Amino acid sequence: MAITASDVNKLRKQTGAGMMDCKKALTEANGDFDEAISILRKKGQKVAAKRADRETSEGCALAASNDNNTFAAVVAVSCETDFVAKNDDFVALTQHILDVAMTHQPADADALKALPFADGITIGEKLIEQNGVIGEKIELAGYETVEAPYVSFYVHMNNKIATIVGLNEEAEEAAKDVAMQAAAMAPVALNRDAVPQEVIDKELEIGKDLARQEGKPEAMLDKIAQGRLNKFFKENTLVDQDFIKDGKLSVSKYLDSVKKGLHITDYKRVALG
Repeated sequence: MAITASDVNKLRKQTGAGMMDCKKALTEANGDFDEAISILRKKGQKVAAKRADRETSEGCALAASNDNNTFAAVVAVSCETDFVAKNDDFVALTQHILDVAMTHQPADADALKALPFADGITIGEKLIEQNGVIGEKIELAGYETVEAPYVSFYVHMNNKIATIVGLNEEAEEAAKDVAMQAAAMAPVALNRDAVPQEVIDKELEIGKDLARQEGKPEAMLDKIAQGRLNKFFKENTLVDQDFIKDGKLSVSKYLDSVKKGLHITDYKRVALG
């Protein structure tokens, strides 16, 4: 049967595939619209399998909070090239996935991928489809959430870093400041208690090795290593870091200066690259 330009355009709008790919799929499907969509999805699966070992260091990370600022989410979709990452359609894809996450608030990335995207397919299936449409490996690279009495978010201008933060009470400017701090300074944990024990053990071992190389007495190595660990905590835990807008204050002291007892309940940071 004859494939009309209208049919091709309709399929293109629904899938995002190129005009020639849509025409080819419709021709192969003898004009059956659903079958043509299935053909395009299978193409995406083939591309995904073929490019499984490719690195996806580029992409788009976006964040949002709900209307009453008690729930925030960050979603990152990765791809292979900066050219694709900056494409308006790719950013719109990421935004749509984030919108679904904000509506349904799934528990984790697997639950998010199982949710409906549109037109009867899940987010996971849509991402596979986009492998074929774009010709690159496309993945859900990150999904994080924070619930708190007050939340805020920050997205770096290149869409490569997005953060969300929760405070124990409302403080709009302070929350935004903390979200920016987390984006800029890449803390490894909220506070000392949240640093994994294996990281602490590694830092202590490094501290002792450095002190030994500097010729320090063996009896002093543990004390020196502990001092270096304290410096590590100060530089790498969010509450102890120097506040980027005023280096005389730590982040925790900055928050306390804004409102007595104001503190961070949780934060998440997702970065691409």
